[in-house]
Amino acid sequence: ERGRLEYLLVGLVRGEDGALRAYPMGKGSGSVTTWSRADGFVRLERNLEIVEAGSDVEVTLLGPGLAPADLVVIGSHCTGLDLIARALHAEGFTVKLLAVGSLGGIEAARRGECDVAPAHLLDPQTDRYNTPFLDPTLTLVRGYLRMQGVVTRDDERRATEALVADPRLRMVNRNRGSGTRVLIDGLLGSRRPDGYAYEPRSHHAVAAAVAQGRADWGVTIETVARESGLRFRPLRSEHYDFVVPVSRLERPAVRALIRLLEPGSALRAELEAAGFASPEAG
Repeated sequence: ERGRLEYLLVGLVRGEDGALRAYPMGKGSGSVTTWSRADGFVRLERNLEIVEAGSDVEVTLLGPGLAPADLVVIGSHCTGLDLIARALHAEGFTVKLLAVGSLGGIEAARRGECDVAPAHLLDPQTDRYNTPFLDPTLTLVRGYLRMQGVVTRDDERRATEALVADPRLRMVNRNRGSGTRVLIDGLLGSRRPDGYAYEPRSHHAVAAAVAQGRADWGVTIETVARESGLRFRPLRSEHYDFVVPVSRLERPAVRALIRLLEPGSALRAELEAAGFASPEAG
C-alpha cells in the first residue's frame, strides 16, 4: 500500500546460472505456514508500489544460513502435494515448496529454477491438461486426478449458475497464473463479482474464507471442501501433474519422486484414500 513500509516474505532458489532468485510468498506475514516456508524478507519502501520481475533486491535471512533443498518445487498448490513431500521427507530428502500457480511454476522450470513444477493448466483449444505447455526442455511426470468445484457453507443450497449470477454474493478468487484461476475466469465470463480481487494462493485459504463468512462462494478441490465441512458442487475433474526440466531428471530426489508415484506404490494408495485418483482412471 502506498505510503507504508512493508516487509515481504520470500523464498530463495538458485538458478542454473548459480544466481539466487527471490519468490514472493504472498500476503500472510501472520501465517505460521508462510513464515515456516520463507527464507527471508525484502523491505518495500514507503513509495514503492511494485517490484518488477528481474529487479535486484536485498534479502534479510530469517535463519543463520541458507541450506539448499534436495527438491525445489515451484508451482500449483495441492493438499496431495503435502502427502508427497511427507513421503520424500521419510526417505531423507528435504523439500522446498513455493506456491506461485501452475503457469509461474512452468516458467520457473523453463528457467531452470526448480526441480519440479506441479501444474493443472487446461489448454482450451485441445481440452488437454499440461502437455500442450511443454517444450523440448521439459517433460511430464503423471500425477493424479482431482475434482474442482464451487463451495459454499452448508446452508446455501442453490446451484452454481444461481450463485455466480447473484450480485449480492461475495466470492473468493485464486491467484493469477493458477490453473484454478483459469477455471474461475471461464466460469465467470465477463462478470466481476464483489471479491474478485481477493486472490489467496491455496485451496485451504479459499475454504477458510468461505467457512468463516468472509466470502459466500469460491472454487477449491473436493478433498479440501470435505475437510472444511463445505457444500461442494463439482465443475470438472482435472490432471494434476509434475513438469520436470529434462536436465534434472537424474537428480536423486526427482528419481525418488518418480518411484514413489509408480502404480501400486504405498504413496499411490495413500493419495487414492485421500481422494486423488490414479491418472489411469481418467
